[in-house]
Amino acid sequence: MIYNVKGTLTYAEPNFAVVECGGVGFKCFISMTTLRQLPSPGKELNLYTHLAVREDALDLYGFYDVEELEAFKLLITVSGIGPKAAMAILSALPPDRLSIAVSSGDVRSIQQANGVGKKTAERVVLELKDKMAGLSAASSSVVEGIQSVASSSNASEAVEVLVSLGYERSDAAAVVGALDKSLGVEDLVAQALKRLAANL
Repeated sequence: MIYNVKGTLTYAEPNFAVVECGGVGFKCFISMTTLRQLPSPGKELNLYTHLAVREDALDLYGFYDVEELEAFKLLITVSGIGPKAAMAILSALPPDRLSIAVSSGDVRSIQQANGVGKKTAERVVLELKDKMAGLSAASSSVVEGIQSVASSSNASEAVEVLVSLGYERSDAAAVVGALDKSLGVEDLVAQALKRLAANL
């Protein structure tokens, strides 16, 4: 119904921002991901929006870019995930990180979202695994690498070793996915550790 609001940012806090358009201030619920990208108050802003209609309220959710809006729309299709839970997930994981977490089955990363338990995170992975791959252009090559890990037993084993060492499954799968799958498990782990250490 309302695709976007473009105007002056008049107020922002962690849960919402107010964008004034033609003398009307639109209160848009936002994620921490969007909050980090907002300009200072008084500057012009465009937010892509989703209008959630309930019996007792019309809530407008705002997103800095289309990728986050699309991720939000996918999240609210998951049974048990409403707009607030979707915003909590997007506050913990920007769309590219969420796409990687879902593709690699990284339930633990999704659980970092406020109020999201293990079963809910597992449902997100199960229901969105095939839908999130093309969501973010930035993560599509990483997702392809992660998917290639599943076809190599050495790569899969290397990911499990890295997870047992305390790395997030999505990080481990992304790094191993970018390596030569013909290498042995020890070589894959050694190269992955070097890359992971370089990113710290």
